Amino acid sequence: DTAKVYTDLGLFTANPDIVADVSEVFNYLTGYSSQKDYRQVLVAPVQLRNRLMTLIAREAEHAATGRGGRIIIVTNAVTDDQMIRALYRASQAGVEVDIVARGICCLRPGIQGVSDRIRVRSIVGRFLEHCRLYWFENGGSPDLYIGSADVMERNLDRRVETLCPVLDPALRSHLRDVVIEAYLKDTER
Repeated sequence: DTAKVYTDLGLFTANPDIVADVSEVFNYLTGYSSQKDYRQVLVAPVQLRNRLMTLIAREAEHAATGRGGRIIIVTNAVTDDQMIRALYRASQAGVEVDIVARGICCLRPGIQGVSDRIRVRSIVGRFLEHCRLYWFENGGSPDLYIGSADVMERNLDRRVETLCPVLDPALRSHLRDVVIEAYLKDTER
């Protein structure tokens, strides 16, 4: 029944680093691992918050040095104060930010000098949009993550959530040019 109302993304991989990370996450859940560093997968509450903050700051550095900066986040909610402040700083540095949040978004877009480069939209339709995508342009060498983590304190600090990099260039391009672009074109009110 759930599959009839939710839409989501899922990819298979045989990448040895990602597979090893996933194994370690399951060991972490059962108490048989106290892993603190993962090879590819970003894991909360271990290092996901810090890594996202680093990726946002990297985009701000790209923008501040004239290499552009672009962040696109597709998520259910944006409520975490630290992440919101980091996105404000990125906007102030010149980063273009698009957020598609199905539910609550505590970030205020369009404030001159604070968040004037941030656009927020919500897509609510027949199906419950459930995917999470995090796109960082990285000066032309983009990083894309998919996973379970929303931009919420509980997801970053109190739950086990993961984001997995999409490493295949063709898949990354498809998700950016087809999936994310469809979200960004949806301006129906």
